Amino acid sequence: MRSFLSLPAQRSGNGGAPVSCGHAAAVVGGDVELLDVALPFLDAGLRNGDLVALNCLPGTVELITSELGERAAAVESEPRLSLLGSRAPDALAMAGRFLDRAAASGSGRLRVLSEIDFGAEPAGWREGLRFEAAFNRLMGGVPVDVICTYDRRRLPEPVVESAAATHPVLVGAAGPRANPGFQDPDDFVRSLPLPREPVEDDEPAFAVDDAGTLAGLRHQLHDVIAALVPRRDQQEDLHLAASEIAANAFRHGVPPVSARVWGDGTHVVCVIADRGTSYGDPFSGFLPAHGADLSRGGMGLWLARKLWDHVDVLPGPTGLSVRLSSRIR
Repeated sequence: MRSFLSLPAQRSGNGGAPVSCGHAAAVVGGDVELLDVALPFLDAGLRNGDLVALNCLPGTVELITSELGERAAAVESEPRLSLLGSRAPDALAMAGRFLDRAAASGSGRLRVLSEIDFGAEPAGWREGLRFEAAFNRLMGGVPVDVICTYDRRRLPEPVVESAAATHPVLVGAAGPRANPGFQDPDDFVRSLPLPREPVEDDEPAFAVDDAGTLAGLRHQLHDVIAALVPRRDQQEDLHLAASEIAANAFRHGVPPVSARVWGDGTHVVCVIADRGTSYGDPFSGFLPAHGADLSRGGMGLWLARKLWDHVDVLPGPTGLSVRLSSRIR
């Protein structure tokens, strides 16, 4: 991903003190409120020469572009700029490509109107909240203005309430304003409850408390994942990523290395743990550990986030656990 520039300060809508509009949230309750936020924001970007994009559901794209009229031709639609159409590493990579394009033309800035939709399950909410927090940690200094819209007509209340915790700026009728409820991204993510799949209350399909060798554990993980996941392509993806997490535990952790796998026909969960206590960055794996040069390694958690639906890095007093979970497709 390219090197990023600093955001210039911007004035609030009521002429107050400068605030950053780098990552803002707007809670809306209808199409009129949505358009009141979206149209001035997008129009300002078009006038400034920004690269302007919509990261929204199809119905919202249609609503906004119909209001923009001829100006809609200059606005791109890309669901893969967020979890709306990608997993986190791929969404950040797509954002990097858009930023490269923005840097080469116009104002050098990227402007995105994004619609929040984390799905119906608490595990998806956690993944979405973590992504919003990660944006502040990983991309807070880039030349980008994003407004994330939270539609209270269809989003669960916990998701709507989270907007204030994960956005340093809120947008309302009076324009953008600094958000006193914004929380430190690291602290916020560590405070999130861990969703637990019902299958984890059953006996695991596979369990080992002191894996002898990495090669042996990889073979065991292959066999149990193949037995639980019907589709060959998903089997291979999940096993590849789980093997990389196992390799991290053997190479960088403290023995013994343990593993558990559960499956119930709809979800598969894999937990790999070791006794190391010196690591536990909750944003590990959102970007490759060593940047764009993948030949340097450091891809285990990044690959896991690309291939599993949910990845949790869970430090504890007796060691580190990495929890992987996915819906079986």
